[in-house]
Amino acid sequence: METNLIREESAGKARQNAGKFQAVCQKIWKYRAYYVLMLPAVIYVAIFCYAPMYGLQIAFKDYRPVLGYLDSPWVGFKHFISFFEGAYFWRLIRNTFVITIYSLVAGFPLPIILALLLNEAQQKFRKISQTIMYAPHFISVVVLVGMINLLFSPSFGLVNNVLEAMGMERVYFIASPDAFPHLYVWSGIWQELGWNAVIYIAALAGVDPGLHEAARIDGASRLQRILHINLPAILPTITILLVMRIGSLISVGYEKIYLMQNDLNIEVSEVISTYVYKRGILNTNYSFSTAVGIFNNLVNIVMLLFANTIAKKLSDTSLF
Repeated sequence: METNLIREESAGKARQNAGKFQAVCQKIWKYRAYYVLMLPAVIYVAIFCYAPMYGLQIAFKDYRPVLGYLDSPWVGFKHFISFFEGAYFWRLIRNTFVITIYSLVAGFPLPIILALLLNEAQQKFRKISQTIMYAPHFISVVVLVGMINLLFSPSFGLVNNVLEAMGMERVYFIASPDAFPHLYVWSGIWQELGWNAVIYIAALAGVDPGLHEAARIDGASRLQRILHINLPAILPTITILLVMRIGSLISVGYEKIYLMQNDLNIEVSEVISTYVYKRGILNTNYSFSTAVGIFNNLVNIVMLLFANTIAKKLSDTSLF
């Protein structure tokens, strides 16, 4: 009797699972056109994001290209310990966090303010302003650093010419350790300000005009409408982007910093990415660079989870 009941329960679960599978297949077939459009992105992510993860094992090996992934000798946490006990470890951490936190504090609110201001402008002025502000995004890093060198050159730079005309001494900004973080951060803000405002402008486009009309009838000023209608409307977008930004806080692209580096500002300009490039890539120490990359990603994951938890507790918006 018990055996029959067990068989009936198993058969019922099997039929239930088969029904669910059939329902999923029917849904996939119904929306097959969307899945076909999504397929190139899935293939791209699988090939360039997930497939290379097989090579993470070399962080725990003394990798030699001649021997390959499998035959290279295991060394455990040797490369991690080498990085943590290195003479430059704390300086790299300090410089990386100084630049990223500075960029976050100074650069994150400005696109929001710009989007709110452009949303209140006339349509013709808004289009012209957006075009002008988007343009720097398409300037390459090499050109941008060249512009910085020209503007702040101690001999013929525009900034030093103005300082000299005002009776002040010329300053070698490019080689100044105190000026480096400001040059790096504010040049990046100038380049990406208009582009980063796009998503906020798109979110503001979805605000119901009836809310503004009702607020005008009630006598609300423009500033009050911005604070109580527009800002709450884009608050979920702000939260998501802030969480994602915090999740990549320790990641700094090496190209721009590497191009701006020199022997005089190296004390404040050497960050994790440039150090890994010099020691890991140029010196072909691939195991070391992989180990530092894993450390970098683990820190970012922890910060992402922390920021997401705080966002979930303070608001109803979070990544997951």
